[in-house]
Amino acid sequence: MMATSALVASVTVYSKPDCHLCREAIVALRRLQAELDFELEERDITADEALHRAYFERIPVVALDGEELCEYFVEEAVVRERLESRR
Repeated sequence: MMATSALVASVTVYSKPDCHLCREAIVALRRLQAELDFELEERDITADEALHRAYFERIPVVALDGEELCEYFVEEAVVRERLESRR
């Protein structure tokens, strides 16, 4: 069981509270998550000074296993393609 859990992709959304684009990104990713198996983590950039500096003007930023895939909007085709290529 442990070996398969290591293969599950991790998608991180860098966001902040009261950000409508961030909420839209989470909704889009949850829809994809229901179809494609991945872990989804939301990181609040306002809770970490380094993240705030790095992402302040670009949120939401979506990363797959640490690699940035898109910013401002979820490009579902890109996320889907990258997730499916990992299978």
